Amino acid sequence: MKHVKDFIAKAKPLALKVQTTHGIPYGVCIAQAALETGWGRYVKGNNYFGIKGQGQRFATHEFVNGKKINIVDSFRAYESMEDSFEDYGHFLRTQPRYAEAFKASSPEGFARELQRAGYATDPEYASKLISIMRRWNLV
Repeated sequence: MKHVKDFIAKAKPLALKVQTTHGIPYGVCIAQAALETGWGRYVKGNNYFGIKGQGQRFATHEFVNGKKINIVDSFRAYESMEDSFEDYGHFLRTQPRYAEAFKASSPEGFARELQRAGYATDPEYASKLISIMRRWNLV
């Protein structure tokens, strides 16, 4: 699992900056980047968090009524990994729908609130984030 350890080593300083600047637990940040990109193996446009918006269009999947479907959607693109992490922190901090996550008393609670607020359509999203955080000692 060298690629996982390498990804964590590369992402950790950026995630710690996001934690300091925006108040997002670094473990949640790393877990989301890992889950959204397959530990950095499937990054498009330096978008490490699957944030939608103007930029690049590419195939992805969503869950609709509990079923996984394939779609093509638009995603933000960034100049660098650092830019992606900074925008992610700003995005979560400034979107009112994520306000409850910042009231959570633990990284696990933060992950659950992100799912509750609709960050991802995967009904297992929070569980997957929590599993990554626990497996790799990111809590």
